[in-house]
Parts: sequence; C-alpha cells; structure tokens
Amino acid sequence: MLVNTGHSLEWRVKPSSGPSVNLSGGPLSYTYSVSHLRLHFGERDLQGSEHTIANYAFPAELQVYGYNSQLYRNFTQAASQVYGVVAIAVLVQLGDRTTPALANMLQGLPKVQFGGSSSPPHELRVSELLPTTEQYLTYDGSLTMPGCYETVTWILPNRPLYISFGQMRNLRMLKQGSSDFRRNAPVANNFRPLQSAHHRTVRTNIDFSVDPQGKKCPVSEPKFQYRANDWLNS
Repeated sequence: MLVNTGHSLEWRVKPSSGPSVNLSGGPLSYTYSVSHLRLHFGERDLQGSEHTIANYAFPAELQVYGYNSQLYRNFTQAASQVYGVVAIAVLVQLGDRTTPALANMLQGLPKVQFGGSSSPPHELRVSELLPTTEQYLTYDGSLTMPGCYETVTWILPNRPLYISFGQMRNLRMLKQGSSDFRRNAPVANNFRPLQSAHHRTVRTNIDFSVDPQGKKCPVSEPKFQYRANDWLNS
C-alpha cells in the first residue's frame, strides 16, 4: 500500500499478505524481513538523496527497510536493537523513462496527493526494485528518521534506478497536509542533511584494481554479495 505520511512517501508491506520478503547474505549475519520502503526526494534535481557519491546528490533515493526476523518480532522492536535493521539505499537518477518496477510502485501516486492519504494495495515485486548488480558499498550507521538509532546496516548498490522527468514533477506536487489546508508545504526536500562519518568504515566489493590511468592495482577479488527472495506483495 502506497502512503503519503506527510513527511515521506512509503510503500508498506502487510504481514498478512503472504510470505515475507527476506534479505540475507553479503555483510548480513542474519535474515531480515522487509517491512516498508521509503522514498526521499528534492524540489530540485541536484538534491533529494540522503547519500551522496563524491559529494554528488541524486534527485531521489529509494530505501528498502528490513528488520532482523531471527531476533525480533517486528520493525518497531528491532529499530532500537543491535543488528536490528538493514536498509538498502538505491539512488534514483533522472532518465527518459521510469524503471518499470519503480513505475509500478508509484502507480497509486494520484491518490496520495495529500498527507495521510493512501492508495489501494496492488501487486509489487520488491526484488525488481533492487538493481541487477553484485557491486555495492556497505557501512554501519543509523536510521535517518527519529530516533535515529545506530542499529542499521546500510547497503548501497552500485547502480541506480531511473525516474522520468514527468514522474519527478508528480512527486514534487505531493503535499504534507490534508486537502483542507490552504497553505500546504510540499513533501519534497524530505532528506536528512549529510552527517559526519564519525570514523565509520565504508566497505565495498567494487573492483578498484584499475586506476584512471589504466594501471593495475593489487586488490583482492570481490567476495561480498546480497540476495533477496522472489515474492509478490498484494
């Protein structure tokens, strides 16, 4: 179900709608069940993502959240606990057309123009929202929403999703308040400002064995990968 929470756009997985979507492998020592997806985006093309690459921000970022289902009962319980949460942050770039899986997720957008509104649930294949790449960055960090618990394993795939210019305009028309509000602020710019690294280690399996001048560097072969099982949410 697609929901305009007033501060973000979310897809919420209903526990009763079928088997859980599980994330495991790679940097994860446990199995995590997907609970919700959240989209952050900006009013301008040069801002919107909560992560940046070489100080470059993307216009949007899709975050897939899962909780440690081996240790905790649900996301609320896991959010404040050690190894409680995994978040896959997929950067979203502007393109001529929207990635089909993302377009499917956003098909209820006309029904969620105002804060507190939602669209009827429809079929969504979560695994198709994860780019087809085994390369990624990962680090241990925090939730970007209150209370910002330091319990998250972040994973950033080394490939973006794409969103069309028209669909990006539609996102920027979403409002925080209900339709009764005369002055209604946009949901856009719902990203957390960049935070200090605080000596965190960012790990990757991206092969940097070739430098920009084409010279070989002694780097070990990539070994990390993560996977998601195939499941339909309706």
